[in-house]
Amino acid sequence: MQVLYAFLVGPFVQMGQAPVFFAEVVINGLLTGVMYSLVALGFVLIYKASGTFNFAQGVMVLFAALTLVGLMEHGVPVWLALILTVAVMVVLAFAIERLMLRPLINQEQIILFMATIGLTFFLEGFGELLWGSNVKRLDIGVPDRSFEVGGMLLNQFDLFAAAIGAALVAGLAVFFQKTPIGRALRAVADDHQAALSVGIPLKTIWVVVWSVAGIVAMVAGIMWGAKSGVQFSLSLIALKALPVLILGGFTSVPGAIIGGLIIGVGEKVAEVYWGPLVGGAIENWFAYVLALVFLLFRPQGLFGERIIERV
Repeated sequence: MQVLYAFLVGPFVQMGQAPVFFAEVVINGLLTGVMYSLVALGFVLIYKASGTFNFAQGVMVLFAALTLVGLMEHGVPVWLALILTVAVMVVLAFAIERLMLRPLINQEQIILFMATIGLTFFLEGFGELLWGSNVKRLDIGVPDRSFEVGGMLLNQFDLFAAAIGAALVAGLAVFFQKTPIGRALRAVADDHQAALSVGIPLKTIWVVVWSVAGIVAMVAGIMWGAKSGVQFSLSLIALKALPVLILGGFTSVPGAIIGGLIIGVGEKVAEVYWGPLVGGAIENWFAYVLALVFLLFRPQGLFGERIIERV
């Protein structure tokens, strides 16, 4: 009984006894959650426009980071390398639409999903062929130093990454709500056939969506690569984005943001306060357990649309 009490109540007592430290843990979790949200956004954008779960989004993060650091290693200035990397991701979007999506129009969703798995292995191998497989250091000029504010220890790079992520999310919100292309994207997301009937070119929309998803992947790749190095394990970050999507909903941009923040805060708090009671490593599996709970009780996620089928 005492063990159960210590497990259920003890961590909350610790939170109340050290509120400044608890606030520090929560803030660091929020900053990590923004990074998860960046990866999840790419999934949401493509799923909304095509109904396809893009398994290759994680390797697109890796490919963009490899391209950027590879160009910089060849003496290209950072600003020019960024522009060239954006161009590469846009060209990649055109190639994906022309060579993969267009021949598979009107095919079953599972076929498109399997095509994105093939794209994953192609991009991973192509990136290794172009830039090598060694771990690469990415320096974008932002120091990775910690500083103290009000008794809380914060990281300068994490704050910068969170600011970039917030700016990107705000830009995407304006893009979707205020621009003609954004409204066309939302129309395609609601109903492909209706969008085609009013003259919205589906192929062009797919190119735009994959281009935007590629740029989002580039930003995520820069942030994660600068923090932990550009290495092929970076593509596995897509696996952490899956619980984010399950929590927020596969069709919701705000859901990707909220889901990422919940996962980021939840895993940090669980690791710090409950980790010592179970031997640690909660941070590695907490997100997936939380996603399983959501699948049992709210499978559409917090912001997803409830699917009602007549039987």
